[in-house]
Amino acid sequence: VVLRPASDSRQQDPLGGADGLALASDPGGTLNFLAMVENLQGDSGRGYYLEMLIGTPPQALNILVDTGSSNFAVAGVPDPDVTSYFNAELSSTYKSQGIDVTVKYSQGSWTGVLGTDVITIPKGIYGSYTINIATILESENFFLPGVKWHGILGLAYDALAKPSSSVETFFDSLVRQAKIPNIFSLQMCGAGLPVSGSGTNGGSLVLGGIEPSLYTGDIWYTPIKEEWYYQVEVLKLEVGGQNLELDCREYNADKAIVDSGTTLLRLPQKVFSAVVQAIARASLIQEFSSGFWTGSQLACWDNSERPWSLFPKLSIYLRDENSSRSFRISILPQLYIQPILGIGENLQCYRFGISSSTNALVIGATVMEGFYVVFDRAQRRVGFAVSPCAEVDGSPVSEIEGPFTTADVASNCVSSVSFHEPVLWIASYALMSLCGIILLVLIILLLIPPRCQHRYTDNDVVNDESSLVRHRWK
Repeated sequence: VVLRPASDSRQQDPLGGADGLALASDPGGTLNFLAMVENLQGDSGRGYYLEMLIGTPPQALNILVDTGSSNFAVAGVPDPDVTSYFNAELSSTYKSQGIDVTVKYSQGSWTGVLGTDVITIPKGIYGSYTINIATILESENFFLPGVKWHGILGLAYDALAKPSSSVETFFDSLVRQAKIPNIFSLQMCGAGLPVSGSGTNGGSLVLGGIEPSLYTGDIWYTPIKEEWYYQVEVLKLEVGGQNLELDCREYNADKAIVDSGTTLLRLPQKVFSAVVQAIARASLIQEFSSGFWTGSQLACWDNSERPWSLFPKLSIYLRDENSSRSFRISILPQLYIQPILGIGENLQCYRFGISSSTNALVIGATVMEGFYVVFDRAQRRVGFAVSPCAEVDGSPVSEIEGPFTTADVASNCVSSVSFHEPVLWIASYALMSLCGIILLVLIILLLIPPRCQHRYTDNDVVNDESSLVRHRWK
């Protein structure tokens, strides 16, 4: 194994069903799930995107599918890293709301203006619909070199919408106007293919239901714990069949979410360290540089070799709808030891598809590429089924098994506040101290005679431009 710097592999995190709905179409003709098959393109390194027509006359743009945010936004001005943008001045149906909006992701941010316009989806539901849309006027590390998408489609709940939850989300608008079921499903087909490759990997976003041809076996459902991100409850992790033996609350610190806009499987620091140690112990490589695990180095093998046989399977246990049961989704190393395109003539280089996180366990593209994922908002659950496109060299690289008993884990692995973390204790005491100081100052001001009080002028007023209220972050 040869280790190379990982500078050529830029990780981008722009940033988380009713079985009876599995029909090819509905009587009104609004839904045709077969027409939505392979309506996505992209790759796990730079995201999967959907073609959309915006405005009148229509302007065609590629829109990143992101289940970890809630705003629908498109490039509204030319940008050196995008090949196209939405020109609102050319659309007779665009209406500006004059509201500034800023959204920050785990990587990158943008600022724009809210408006409305009509959209159609060539390989989606039939018809045109009026949608809230933010035109991006400024951005930082959001559009990156080589991306083939021009905007982002946030499919999470309105609780995450900016500047407030009163902004109706894209999917809520579709459910209301097209009267489709409140459910969508997602398949991303990039297993074993180079990350940040040609950007032509297939995928499917099925709006309004489930397409049976996109999965095999049964769909296993886990409850949505809270409707903001698609927050789920992780009960335990296994590496090579061996339980990590961590407190189950560690896996959910401070949340566990399903996010198609995150490229990697991200784990809380304590869980990440345990996973790396377990993979290193189980792998057939005696010595391995720490740079590979942290993402600063790539591991390279001769083109004729396939390193996946050297690494173990990784399993994530999720609580079943029946809380006394669980099921596990497993990914083989073909999904987390990821090939990088075009490095070396005789070598094929790979990156580690797992990283550490400070505030969440994120089931991103590294895992999602193994499954057909159902976001059943109507019944408040997320479903997983094996995806037939999750194969490498003709062999499946993902598995679902269950049910298992939950007798060996706590009845609730999700805590609202993780007070066992020292940083949060410190922050809590600091905030209480600050509140005490402010209260003391207010009491002193009330006791000061009126003649000593300062008379405010217009220059003293804090205006909207300096208010922090307009700079809230996701």
